[in-house]
Amino acid sequence: MVSFRQLRYLEALARTRHFGRAARACAVSQPALSMQIKDLEDELKLKLVERRKSGIGLTDKGQEIAGRARTILALVQDLVDYAKGQEGTLTGVLNMGAIPSIAPYLLPAALPALQARFPDLSLRLRETVTETLVRELVSGYLDVILVALPIDDPAVETHFLFDDAFILATKATPGNAGVESATQDMLAQDRLLLLEEGHCLREQALSFCHLMAPDLRQNFGASSLATIMQMVASGYGITLLPEMASSIEVHRSDDIRLLRFAEPEPKREIGLAWRKSSPRKPEFMQLGALLRQAAPVRSEPGEALRQTGDRKS
Repeated sequence: MVSFRQLRYLEALARTRHFGRAARACAVSQPALSMQIKDLEDELKLKLVERRKSGIGLTDKGQEIAGRARTILALVQDLVDYAKGQEGTLTGVLNMGAIPSIAPYLLPAALPALQARFPDLSLRLRETVTETLVRELVSGYLDVILVALPIDDPAVETHFLFDDAFILATKATPGNAGVESATQDMLAQDRLLLLEEGHCLREQALSFCHLMAPDLRQNFGASSLATIMQMVASGYGITLLPEMASSIEVHRSDDIRLLRFAEPEPKREIGLAWRKSSPRKPEFMQLGALLRQAAPVRSEPGEALRQTGDRKS
């Protein structure tokens, strides 16, 4: 008979594409995981896993079974959550994911308030790109994720929290000391520095800058805004910076000037997402209210941005 453990191991293997990493994710030895996968193949009389020179892969049947396993695991997790969450308050373990362009700028302010209000909550945080977070959410590996909306998945429900404006970050020079606001034309006058493929922040920036010449779009393979901002400070190009990150990233250097765009400003929508089948929606709404309260206060157009530029001018 197929066991819950075997399905969990197969899902981990499908997610990591590596026996060792899958074993670590499941807190078992690699031989134990391999044996369970072999037993599952014998039980189903199907070849699920292929070993290749480049690593491992799942057969077509293996992909199908892994997808069904994710659904089963998520439903079981929702059942457990239902049994534990009858009080409707945030207690117990909460596996939360967040994208790198939100987590370091919002969570440090929110977590102390979260701990104070919900002392019986044990938060486990996972930070990675949106595609991975959604996949792990649907599979039941995560309970809720903090991302930029929209999320296009029929199994996922989302909840809007607040808007986060994009502002133009450029090297501070005497030539731009008197400039009060950014225009879209400025984006075509210098190299636009972007994060690596897979980051939703990159796609959002490109959607705003869709008229730019391709040779002005620079992809460094950087996975953090800190790296991009150091390149801006060096005069290598410009970038679109989420306003929530501005106070932290700009204070790393005195050589950056921020310019706000005229209305309507480019922006992204920050929100929470969870499985539609999850019984913990009341808890997630409480979490959302707390995160909204912890969000950085939006400055008036030009207010904080002039202060940044004035440090060098």
